[in-house]
Amino acid sequence: MSFFSELKRRNVIRFAGLYLVGAWLLVQVSSTVLPMFGAPDWLPRSVVILLALGFLPALIFSWVFEMTPEGLKRDEDVAPGQSIAPQTARRMDRMIIVVLLLALGYFVFDKFVASPRRAALPNESRSANSISAKSIAVLPFENLSDDKTNAYFASGMQDMILTKLATIGDLKVISRTSTEKYKSHPDNLKVVARQLGVATILEGSVQKSGDQVLINLQLIDAASDHHLWAEAYPRTLENIFGVEGEVAQKVADALKAKLTPVETANVAKPPTANAAAYDLFLKAEYQMKEANDAWQESTFSAADAYFRQAIALDPNFALAYANLAYNQLNRQWTIKNLTKEELATVKSDIDHALALAPDLPEAHLALGYYEYWGFRRYSAAVTEFQRTLQLAPSNVLALAGIAFVARRTGHWQESLTYFGKVLLISPRDGDLQGEYGTTLELLRRYPEADKQLKLALAIAPTDANAKDHLLVVRLFGFGDAEGARKAYQSPPEWRIAADQFTGDVMYLINLHAYPDVFARNFASALRAWDSAPADTADERLTSRVARVAIQIIAGQRQSVQPECEQLATELQVALGRQPDSSRLLQQLSWVEVGRGRNVQAIQVAERAVALLPLEKDAYFGTRELVGLAQIAAQANAPEQALRIIQQLLSIPAGGVMSVERLKLDPVWDPIRSDPRFQKLIADGEAAQAQNQVRP
Repeated sequence: MSFFSELKRRNVIRFAGLYLVGAWLLVQVSSTVLPMFGAPDWLPRSVVILLALGFLPALIFSWVFEMTPEGLKRDEDVAPGQSIAPQTARRMDRMIIVVLLLALGYFVFDKFVASPRRAALPNESRSANSISAKSIAVLPFENLSDDKTNAYFASGMQDMILTKLATIGDLKVISRTSTEKYKSHPDNLKVVARQLGVATILEGSVQKSGDQVLINLQLIDAASDHHLWAEAYPRTLENIFGVEGEVAQKVADALKAKLTPVETANVAKPPTANAAAYDLFLKAEYQMKEANDAWQESTFSAADAYFRQAIALDPNFALAYANLAYNQLNRQWTIKNLTKEELATVKSDIDHALALAPDLPEAHLALGYYEYWGFRRYSAAVTEFQRTLQLAPSNVLALAGIAFVARRTGHWQESLTYFGKVLLISPRDGDLQGEYGTTLELLRRYPEADKQLKLALAIAPTDANAKDHLLVVRLFGFGDAEGARKAYQSPPEWRIAADQFTGDVMYLINLHAYPDVFARNFASALRAWDSAPADTADERLTSRVARVAIQIIAGQRQSVQPECEQLATELQVALGRQPDSSRLLQQLSWVEVGRGRNVQAIQVAERAVALLPLEKDAYFGTRELVGLAQIAAQANAPEQALRIIQQLLSIPAGGVMSVERLKLDPVWDPIRSDPRFQKLIADGEAAQAQNQVRP
């Protein structure tokens, strides 16, 4: 018998094929699964090496031994009548076919499903080969001070160094909001670097005692765990200035980054030469970071106070002027509108910062958000954001600003594209991950939005915005009131009388109570308002109107009429002071419905739409428009309500209008029996079935 024939008889060739196909499948699966569990890089490589080393011994084993009814025996010990090699061959053939089918299935899944999804996900970790050597993440600096209240100082030094690095165009610098979730000295730098998509990590510690400061820093190559550069900076508060610039220059030198003359000047220039002003500025930055996370007016105000104290000590502190303006604009957008006089003061602060430092990135950033958040002048805002990026290419707030503006102007795909770019330099930013999910929600891509918003909350469990939108996705995307409640591990913040929550009656009644209204548990919604923390006059007024709206939707219009008569007078007085308040106009429209003044109710709601039409804001404009549709439905104007509903179903408005909401939300009960309303639902369901609901 020939050697080849003997190999076939002993099933060595079949075993080799089965081994190779099975090994390939195991390698592919392990390379995908192991990194998901934080396995070190050497583990997948070890699997490949072990399988390669095991191939020859496995072939020798299959040559020497044969399976018999009595178990394994050496081939020469098997009598001809005892051999079951032919039966084993047939079993192995079937096993080879099964493994080949599994391998083929995996190949198809990876090629046509997993790979496109990886390419589309903005937060996907990049492979080591695609990570630039000139990329860096600055981890939170450890506070080694005996006085733990000095945490603001360590945080501030990290932020100042990161800000300087962000001005260097030859570097990719990860945002602070993505690095702040990590320890100062994590156990596995490779995993951290892979998650952030960088090649190097800057670690540091800060010890402050009285006016003495010691800053220790080390730049580490994440792949090799080798130090590229390390240095200690013993300073006093009187000569701390410029350390952030020195560090940024040393890091750039270590990474062989080239700086332009303008970048060199910006890196070297200290923000102030006043020690007390610098210390107050770092306290302000710390409070501003807290305000961004919590959306609490008290923290915004605390940051304002520290910024102003710093400016009082150093009237030439351009960065303090710029960041004071940004902090106030952020509060205007998230908490409560500034008056015209307050906005004028903000503009004056920005102008002063630019006069002191024309090339200060933060001043151009503040001006961009002044145009955007202050007046929705989108073109002017984008111009300033682009200028900011010219001066600080890794400024995540400028890049995000362009993504936000694209969304406001109805350029949906452009918005998604820019959010993808944002998340390359801020991959672990829960807020921005949530904004990406919100954009998917608007496009009615609810399953993707749900997944993305859960990812955002896994990164930032306290993020109120992501929780709000996850609730909306589950309510309007899936019609799931109980799932909406579970969007919050604890009940949502009330945020009563917040100016950005207007238009849709859901925001008047409040996200805290609306799942109960949606599920027709009106008594529960009213009980929720019994315990609402309505402390100010605006909050108490909103509380009363919200209760009226709940009872109107519940069909109890007659019982609220006396209350509505009183509320109408109070709201007219309030509108006399704030005639352009969308919040007050929305409240008055519901009160007019309660009074039975249907024509007036619609007119008031139309005034709110005129303040923020779709042409001015393709995102929030839909909230005002759905608010008008709700009033029209309640005010016996079905034609107007149906026309607006049809319009909203035809555009990206998934945060306020969906087929599930039409089917279940009691706000539409007055027009529910109208055949035209039922046809809109049927047409919407048909469009969903054909996957045509996405714009």
